[in-house]
Amino acid sequence: MENTRYWALRVHENRDGNFGCGIEKLQIKDLPAGEVLIKVSQSALNYKDAMSISGHKGVTSHYPHTPGIDAAGVVAESSHGDFAPGAEVIVTGYDLGMNTPGGLGQYIRVPGDWVVPMPEGLDATESMILGTAGLTAGLAIERLQQLGMKPGAKVLVTGSSGGVGSISVLLLAHLGYEVTASTGSKASHD
Repeated sequence: MENTRYWALRVHENRDGNFGCGIEKLQIKDLPAGEVLIKVSQSALNYKDAMSISGHKGVTSHYPHTPGIDAAGVVAESSHGDFAPGAEVIVTGYDLGMNTPGGLGQYIRVPGDWVVPMPEGLDATESMILGTAGLTAGLAIERLQQLGMKPGAKVLVTGSSGGVGSISVLLLAHLGYEVTASTGSKASHD
């Protein structure tokens, strides 16, 4: 499989210091070392991806690069005991799509500790609709509940028109919290 070629969105730093991107054919053998090779079927476009594509060195320090900070797909090869070929999985966070080739390519290779089994009741498309923002919102709410926050409590969500904020508002309201949404975006005040 190492000689298999695949398509990916690649960002290049041009000689003039500007950045450009396009679809390129790459080889699996050129992916970094890792325990799990995943055939990506879905990824989301996140704010951090836009920063990587535009050349933000605080997000991506080396170019050319494949962005995509999250990915869902099927394990193609694995030397990690928790993930057999054919398993449906998600990868989000860590260094994916920042300095490690990300989900805007047809394949990624990552450490096994970065990989999460596909949650029951979700498919690749649904998991990427929720994506990194949904995971972040869910983890934040879970932590607040661990600290004693109970349904019925009043909760202020700042940045509520963004990805994490909007999903937080939705989840908190669904769980029975009294939610106040705050945003600095005048277009989103209503």
